Amino acid sequence: MTTFEKTEQFVLGNYGRFPVAMSRGEGARIWDEAGQEYLDFCTGIAVCSLGHSHPVLVNAITEQAGQLLHCSNLYHIPQQSELAQFIVEQAMELPGKVFFCNSGAEANDGAVKTARKYHYDQTGTNDRYEIITCQQSFHGRTLGGIAATGQEKVKVGFDPLLPGFVHIPFNDAEALREAVTDKTAAILFEPIQGEGGITPATAEFFQTAAELRDEHGLLLMYDEVQCGFGRTGDWCGWRTILRDSGVVAEPDVVTWAKGMGGGFPIGSFWVSDRCAAAMGPGTHGSTFGGTPLASTASLAVLREIQSSGCMAQIPQLEAKVKARVAGWDYPQIAGVRGVGLMLGFQVNLDTLPEGEQTPIYLVKLLMAAGLLTVPAGADIVRWLPPLNVTEAEIDEAFEKFESVLDQLN
Repeated sequence: MTTFEKTEQFVLGNYGRFPVAMSRGEGARIWDEAGQEYLDFCTGIAVCSLGHSHPVLVNAITEQAGQLLHCSNLYHIPQQSELAQFIVEQAMELPGKVFFCNSGAEANDGAVKTARKYHYDQTGTNDRYEIITCQQSFHGRTLGGIAATGQEKVKVGFDPLLPGFVHIPFNDAEALREAVTDKTAAILFEPIQGEGGITPATAEFFQTAAELRDEHGLLLMYDEVQCGFGRTGDWCGWRTILRDSGVVAEPDVVTWAKGMGGGFPIGSFWVSDRCAAAMGPGTHGSTFGGTPLASTASLAVLREIQSSGCMAQIPQLEAKVKARVAGWDYPQIAGVRGVGLMLGFQVNLDTLPEGEQTPIYLVKLLMAAGLLTVPAGADIVRWLPPLNVTEAEIDEAFEKFESVLDQLN
């Protein structure tokens, strides 16, 4: 029985899978069971920050697995506290505390709980419970996550949803201001919308959100699950966007996952000192959150990103990609947008064959050419390469991309 047949027979069919089974990876390369090699610019959807099987991560996991895999959060975990210190002092550079979980959806659920509990502690009531989020956002697949997400397609069949979410157009500062009421607890948005189509927030939107936080005593919460921990060329995507803008919009809560473990499952959220006390003993928990193994893996990844200096090259690589695409004369591609190594190629769907007018059509062609990419939104093909990708690998990806576009023309 083949892998495809076993998946069909035994695995829940909730994923729309491409007909390929991966077997091993090294750096920016991954191989399937048939031995076909791919240049991986999907990286588990922005997960494998250092590429595949990086020796620093492999050695850290191997060594820690021989010492202690897991113990309960009823006890102090040295690796967890060390990781939290790194995040607070090196990544956030703002005082606060960190909670560890296993995924971005869990982190966002924790952020919602933090906002509601904070206002309960202030007022003694649950009157302030609404969270403002944005259309085309994505905040996870839990019931709380899909309620927060501003895309109807993820909600179908799951009513009744968790109440208390108000969705506004992304980057519409006036709509954001009008949405705030005496029930509003927090504003939550992605500094760069990922699944919604690689759209960065504007400095004006950040500024309005920060002003409303100060005016109404709200919490300002950033979902950096996809854009955080180096992908934009900075530990924090919101800092990359606001650099040189003159806007100051420091958050109260930030959520992360994906790239912070380099492939090992881990998520977290940071809470500022302003509201950290709201999440006291008994308010939240995770059996597998911040285990010795997960914390060791994440700390190895983050320290390698820091010591290797790979974030410093990301702005130059972003500029290189955008400059090359600006010189294209391919009708299939309208342009490229995004920040750092979170880039989206906008596809002119009407240039594709009838019945194939989705970005998935182009993703399949690129896969056949040996380049793994991932769709987003209605018309975007994403590039999410490892943070330590080389210029030569960027050039190789362009050669494969351009060969596909040449064939289409």
